[in-house]
Amino acid sequence: MSSESRNLEARTFSGLPGAASPTLARRNTNERLIAILLAVLTWGGVAILMVLLGHIVHEGYKYITPHFFTNFASRKAEIAGFKAAIIGSLYMIGLTILLAIPIGVAAAVFLEEYLRKSRLARFIELNINNLAGVPSIVYGILGLMLFVRFFNFQESVLSAACTMALLILPVIIISAREAIRAVPAGIRHAAFAVGATRWQVVSHHVLPAATPGIVTGVILAVSRAIGESAPLLLIGAAAFIRFAPKSPMDRYTVMPVQIFSWLTKPQEAFHQVAAAGIIVLLVLLLALNAVAVIIRMKAEAKYKW
Repeated sequence: MSSESRNLEARTFSGLPGAASPTLARRNTNERLIAILLAVLTWGGVAILMVLLGHIVHEGYKYITPHFFTNFASRKAEIAGFKAAIIGSLYMIGLTILLAIPIGVAAAVFLEEYLRKSRLARFIELNINNLAGVPSIVYGILGLMLFVRFFNFQESVLSAACTMALLILPVIIISAREAIRAVPAGIRHAAFAVGATRWQVVSHHVLPAATPGIVTGVILAVSRAIGESAPLLLIGAAAFIRFAPKSPMDRYTVMPVQIFSWLTKPQEAFHQVAAAGIIVLLVLLLALNAVAVIIRMKAEAKYKW
């Protein structure tokens, strides 16, 4: 290589860092600005949430007494209780779980493990995804026409449970399918290699390994059902009721509806009682999510791949 060529190459490479440094500096500056912006937005949202939670706790903590859990609704804020709403919510959610979980998990297993990939499978999957995004008020209208009037379940806990089961069923199916799909194919192949049938593979290997994802999806879906009020108002959830349901055909109220009823009253004392109800509802939701986390951690510790 001649001396001119070496000098030209040296000048070319020596100029690269100087030419690239302004671009790299701008990129680093932009990265820092984006990181700062994201951090501000994130912590700003957390701060707003903490302010709201602090306001709710400050307004409602003094009504969190044993009488609040043992008294029924009243026209006097001082003696108003949450008993009917708590029992009604637990009764409704219990029936919803009994209806939705077996159907949702069975549908997910069939679609993922048994149904062959075809136009029918794609059509079913598309409709399930669309149903997961339908507003809850539409399910309330469907429940009113189908369960309250057509099947004549009246304005009962059973009507509410059937409607809520339809509401959360697409979410359970989608989450269960994703959990089943995440199980490594090697587990299935190993089970088939030793002579297991498809059902033995699914029941003994796939479902246990997919349990963390399935449970997480179920808990999230149930949490959504607990916080819904619009569809239940359409199918006859009572805003004021002084008894707890004892059978699936009884009238009922639920926590969101009772809270909404208190918030619509002009007296400031009822707004504070509503804040107490919100605290109870939040604690219940946090407890459900904590259960989901614990089950997921234990299942993941047992089934590692």
